[in-house]
Amino acid sequence: MSIELETSKSAGRHEIVRRATVLNRLTIGWNVIEGIVAITAGVAASSVGLIAFGLDSGIEVSAALVLAWRLRQEQRDGCQLGADDRARRLVAWSFAALATYVSISATIDLVGRHEPEASTVGIAIATLSLAVMPVLATAKRKQALALGSQAAVAEAAQTNVCTMLSAALLVGLVANAALGWWWADPVAGLTIAGVAAWMAVRTFRADSLEHTCC
Repeated sequence: MSIELETSKSAGRHEIVRRATVLNRLTIGWNVIEGIVAITAGVAASSVGLIAFGLDSGIEVSAALVLAWRLRQEQRDGCQLGADDRARRLVAWSFAALATYVSISATIDLVGRHEPEASTVGIAIATLSLAVMPVLATAKRKQALALGSQAAVAEAAQTNVCTMLSAALLVGLVANAALGWWWADPVAGLTIAGVAAWMAVRTFRADSLEHTCC
């Protein structure tokens, strides 16, 4: 009876890891496209907000790749506490790097009164992201909690942050395009930097979820 129970648990966890892996691959694919479009549009419009958003997509890809490594470790050797903690710290450092770079760039643009051009492409990608990210973040958090992985929860939180950043970016881009409020773009960038810094601290200190897999 105990052998059957263990087999059932193992099969159930294997399915959870498989679903988490599928969501992880979707995250990587979406953010690669989103990042390329956002950075290209940002450079064309000289928009620090758009460039920051594209860089955030790149950071999310790196975090997703870290989680992909974490999931691969479990598929190969079973869940290991050390691997999960290393993955979580790498995600936290990615947030910190983003916050540092964007805060400096946005401050320079704000002080220098740099006026970006309107970007229809930027508005479109921010709107699309605002529709996609909440669905993806909810699904990923559900699987992360089932895994009992702090690294997976941190990476899911990063996707949720992308939702907030999409909203901030959209407001900034629309304000600049419709009202000529040039300062809305660097303010959107500073908002992105602030949220990223908050998530860095939160992820470094993550201790609310028990490592149920290890």
